[in-house]
Amino acid sequence: MQRQDFRCFHRLRVRWAEVDPQKIVFNAHYLTYADCAVTEYWRALALPYEASMHVLGGEVYLKKAGVEYHASARLEDILDVGIRCTRIGSSSMVFDVGIFAGDRLLVSIELIYVFADPATQTKRPVPPALRAIIEHYEAAGTMVELRTGGWDTLGRDATALRMAVFVQEQGIDPAIEIDDQDALAVHAVAYNRLGLPVATGRLLPAVDGQGRIGRMAVDRVVRGQRWGRAVLDALMQAARERGDSHATLHAQRSAEDFYRRAGFAVQGEPFDEAGIAHITMLRALQ
Repeated sequence: MQRQDFRCFHRLRVRWAEVDPQKIVFNAHYLTYADCAVTEYWRALALPYEASMHVLGGEVYLKKAGVEYHASARLEDILDVGIRCTRIGSSSMVFDVGIFAGDRLLVSIELIYVFADPATQTKRPVPPALRAIIEHYEAAGTMVELRTGGWDTLGRDATALRMAVFVQEQGIDPAIEIDDQDALAVHAVAYNRLGLPVATGRLLPAVDGQGRIGRMAVDRVVRGQRWGRAVLDALMQAARERGDSHATLHAQRSAEDFYRRAGFAVQGEPFDEAGIAHITMLRALQ
């Protein structure tokens, strides 16, 4: 088992609560690390677990775990926990987990899960859609599809995401979240391979050659996988194609670094918008 065998990794630092008096990780914590990697795997598949399992009509349950210890992890070590699906049976899925410190393999784990009815916990066949998603991911496939269009075609899914992120998560008044500019905007929505929306944003009509990007929202369960960046890139491309010279946006201060990495620069001073600190940012497109 080597690092290059894995596409999906979860990085963590060994904490004080996880070690013994010799500052060596307690054996049982390696299974916790593996469980964290499983969560990261669903995120990499762009599958918000609860919503996706509802669509698939079942749940995934751990049936068996086997652990082989090669070396010890110690306090403050940075660990990379790799995970891959190695086999899908009729109702079971086998995952290999490798826990690495640098390139050194510390622990190898095999996890066997079964797909089952959540009410009775009796096994069911792995749904063809889930099988196809996992196989596509392990073959280095793309996990989301970007669609751009008008409010009439994308509005329902964009609304669901924006309500979840801005209203339920951030506490913004729903009365100001959906406005009359939606009907004029170009919208982008990223869909996972079950057809569920996972990220969205909009591009307003240009003013003096500047197109304003806004309402950027990513399902909180799958953040960190660049789906938001994919939406942002799609909106900037739409702005280029209609001839905009610049893209501007009002970034929440907590997302400022995200937009900096995409080439946006701060303009002016911070300000309050909907009770949240924002900053204006700008990027040339041509």
